[in-house]
Amino acid sequence: MVTGPSGAGKGTLIQLVLPRFPELALVVSATTRSQRPGEHEGVHYWFLSREEFAEKIAAGEFLEWVDYVGNLYGTLDSEIDRLREQGRAPLLELETDGAIRVKRRAENAVTIFVTAPVDELERRLRSRATESSGVIDERIETARRQLELVAQFDYVVENDNKERAADAFAAIVAQALDGAATMAAQ
Repeated sequence: MVTGPSGAGKGTLIQLVLPRFPELALVVSATTRSQRPGEHEGVHYWFLSREEFAEKIAAGEFLEWVDYVGNLYGTLDSEIDRLREQGRAPLLELETDGAIRVKRRAENAVTIFVTAPVDELERRLRSRATESSGVIDERIETARRQLELVAQFDYVVENDNKERAADAFAAIVAQALDGAATMAAQ
């Protein structure tokens, strides 16, 4: 499971590392936020209305869910099941609070916190130009709070150089997959 503040480069690192591990697959999260240009349903997110999301919460269909900067995000149990049925190991990209919840529920979960210097986080968020200045400011303040939680995670990857960070991330994934295979064989 991968977490960290907005702008840390979680998505970039995931895209660099996924091709190295064909047995690994990214879980598609659900959200109530608006679909951005270039995003596709079931590829980037499952886009749900607040009502649909609330119904799924009430039905117990989420492994975890959070309210993050005014939108709901969550991991549907059905997504985890779908990937496991394909024989793939699920990789979750989660908001920090959601990652903490999953870690408490899934004792074998390996958690990776991706970080970058706060000034770099801010530069990356502003360069995206996908949100208003007020939302970006809120994400930066949230990032500062999230950085205080880093000790709760198994590994930390500093994303100050994406190639080096991707190699560090891949080494952690390889170790986790080897550990899971060893446990399954016992």
